[in-house]
Amino acid sequence: MNANLYSLFERHFPDGTEQPFLIVPNGPVVHYDELSALSAQIAHALVAAGCVPGDRVAVQADKHWHVLALYLACLRAGLVYLPLNTGYQKSELAFFFGDAEPRVIVCGTDRLGVVTALDRKATVLTLPELVDRAAPLPTDFDTLPRAPDDLAAILYTSGTTGRSKGAMLTHRNLASNGLALVAAWGFTRGDVLLHALPIYHVHGLFVATHCALLSGSRMLWLPKFDAREVVSLLPRATVMMGVPTFYTRLLAEPSFERERCRSIRLFVSGSAPLLAETFEEFRTRSGHAILERYGMTETGMITSNPLDGARVGGTVGRPLPGIDVRIVDDTGRPCGPGTIGSVELRGPNVFAGYWRMPEKTREEFTADGCFRTGDVGEWVAEGPGRGYLRLVGRARDLVITGGLNVYPKEIEERIDAMEGVEESAVIGVPDPDFGEAVAAVIVRKPGCALTEDDVVAALKGEIAGFKVPKRVWFADELPRNAMGKVQKAVLRERFGSLS
Repeated sequence: MNANLYSLFERHFPDGTEQPFLIVPNGPVVHYDELSALSAQIAHALVAAGCVPGDRVAVQADKHWHVLALYLACLRAGLVYLPLNTGYQKSELAFFFGDAEPRVIVCGTDRLGVVTALDRKATVLTLPELVDRAAPLPTDFDTLPRAPDDLAAILYTSGTTGRSKGAMLTHRNLASNGLALVAAWGFTRGDVLLHALPIYHVHGLFVATHCALLSGSRMLWLPKFDAREVVSLLPRATVMMGVPTFYTRLLAEPSFERERCRSIRLFVSGSAPLLAETFEEFRTRSGHAILERYGMTETGMITSNPLDGARVGGTVGRPLPGIDVRIVDDTGRPCGPGTIGSVELRGPNVFAGYWRMPEKTREEFTADGCFRTGDVGEWVAEGPGRGYLRLVGRARDLVITGGLNVYPKEIEERIDAMEGVEESAVIGVPDPDFGEAVAAVIVRKPGCALTEDDVVAALKGEIAGFKVPKRVWFADELPRNAMGKVQKAVLRERFGSLS
């Protein structure tokens, strides 16, 4: 059987044209047959541009359903899809183009001059130009046979520390993860997914759209998240996926109320940690417990809170079927419940390695073939979340002060629970005596007069002295990347010299 991911999608397409695939509010309704036809035409256009199986197609374009057709066209033609954040600038693009060596680059009209100047070898087209080239071409295309381990996509990591790495994702990786999520989250043909995520990363492109494609369901398609618009569309949807920021903004929207959520069966959150406070406030306000899950660029989704059963705030649930997750200590021995260690895993979802970085790939895998995630966590030992994974933070964010390990998450949770605190980030800053000192950066709620002394005094009675921040700074907001994750490297750079 052809392992091409598109062939798997096609087997789940509904018959005929009655079922819409994508609905743009105040815009077009795109049916499955239209998506299939345009993807075929674009596949022909890419082949005409000189693409052969295995070639990379880089895409930096605003969110449009034509981009999804382009993605599917790359799969059909055996090409490797390379989505790029629309915020990337000249120097970043120069690196990606030089490293991936795409045969074709598709960009927005406003970026044409920059992209053309950066890459003289690739064929550079705007998205409208590509669609125009495709328009007269046949609306059917013989999807190329692909082996399970053939590459389907390359996604570059954020590169907040060191060089960005291209995670190579295969047809098997994406197919196995998509099918697991459809089953775990109960997707059916009757679902309507409210899609307000970007489509240049795993969450928006793979998790969300693959769930729709593999269940033959449909999506409400928004170019970006707008809280008021999302609230108005909730009654037309059954599922919503988002990053934690989406949910905090919904809670800040006066029109968001329980009645608006009556048709929703599932709210999913990921890409960054969801504060326990947000989880509880959202449940009180909407009547829904947000389902939090855990994934990475290199692996797709790894764990999930259950569709049926307790969803525990502050945890990311249990491993998805077929995925083996373990927590180990510094010697590689498994940790028992309640003991913090390094998160490692294996499964059909785990990527094929980093593009043109064989040594780095070898470093990230254990001798017995497990991928080292770089995350630190523990198995919850008690309560309804027993056996669930609780993430403590990134290994590189671990603070080692005077030879003692401090996990930022433990302190952040206590600070976030203080009255008047919006959110916090705990980092390590240089210290002449201890090597690193624990420090906190806090965003206060409007009108809050919390001081550094207040924070330190409150923590001293709750945690060991070496965990109490030596410095506390206040900021209007925490720096985040495109996925909503706090950029602690930026905080260390900004505040490290003040210590």
